[in-house]
Amino acid sequence: MSKTVVSLALLLGIFVVPTSAFGLPELLEKLWPKETGQVFDTVARIPYNELLNDNPYVDPFIVHSMKNFGFFYVVDVPDYDASVEDEYLQQFFNLPEKVKADTEIKRHNPANKNAYRGYCPGLDDVEATLQYKEVFNIGPHETRAPFYDDSLSNDLEKLKYECSEANVWPETDNCTFDKGFKEVFQTGFDMRRNIARAFVRSISRALGFPNLPSLFSEDEFSAMGLRRYPVRSERTNKNMFSDFDGELLRELEHIDSTVTVLSTFNNGGLQMLYKNQYMNAPVTGDNAFLVNIGKLVEDIIDNQLISVRHRVIETAYTRHSITYFLGPAFDADISRSMTGYITEAGHKYRIFGEWIKDYLGAIELFYY
Repeated sequence: MSKTVVSLALLLGIFVVPTSAFGLPELLEKLWPKETGQVFDTVARIPYNELLNDNPYVDPFIVHSMKNFGFFYVVDVPDYDASVEDEYLQQFFNLPEKVKADTEIKRHNPANKNAYRGYCPGLDDVEATLQYKEVFNIGPHETRAPFYDDSLSNDLEKLKYECSEANVWPETDNCTFDKGFKEVFQTGFDMRRNIARAFVRSISRALGFPNLPSLFSEDEFSAMGLRRYPVRSERTNKNMFSDFDGELLRELEHIDSTVTVLSTFNNGGLQMLYKNQYMNAPVTGDNAFLVNIGKLVEDIIDNQLISVRHRVIETAYTRHSITYFLGPAFDADISRSMTGYITEAGHKYRIFGEWIKDYLGAIELFYY
């Protein structure tokens, strides 16, 4: 075991005996890749089973990574092969436009009823926007209440009903593809949700916030976005360049809002802001996920961990990724932090549903 890992373990006070079949030295060695002199070498790499089994020994490593870098990796995910997801993702985006149109949200195809779940073309005006990408959005619901009575509720209750919109799945002349696509991404959604909730439990233990997981007991508006960034024409506009350093971007510089579980596959381009400089984040590869939090969650946990600013620089190839967001329950009180301070959102909103209503009105749906 490297001296750096041992020293950091002692510094963090790791005295909990792991419950897995591995001994503590072997598990500590797995937390980080071999040091190569890169700034993100010591970003924590947490084994999936250790996180999901609520092994408290991982908590200080997660907290250390989140405090210093704003993200960490979940690795060694059993029975998971990211290349399978990547293949289905690419197959969907390569379907004929007429087939994809059947799954479009109603903003793009008024003939459809789905407002949130489904396909968002997003390639209408390459000359005017940075957000040159296609997205297919998946949520937690396969069915919902079949009837809604407008006369018995207010706008928030109506939005809560709409948030439980059922998923829309592609229907092609290839039944094998249709079945595989649905099963793979239903499984992938559940896996990412499990990771996000286990992460919330981990930081609730580590930071001494036992009530934190209760805010995420329901996830009406959690979402997983399959993303495709096609190769862009040589034409650019000022919106495509960073105000920070002039770099040509594929995804704008931003901070997320909730809990994020990201798959970049083997695609480079993701950069994290570290000590006022954007640095390349290691790819997630075939068997890992990247986890970070957004500003809303940072405020709720009294700014004990950081929400990292990040971006994707321009690449010379079509780039794919999958981003999952776990938000609080629709009725979760986000107005105060875990220790009772008014959050930034709390100056205007009490529950997450109020916040998400305005948030969705201010941006293109699910382009966050």
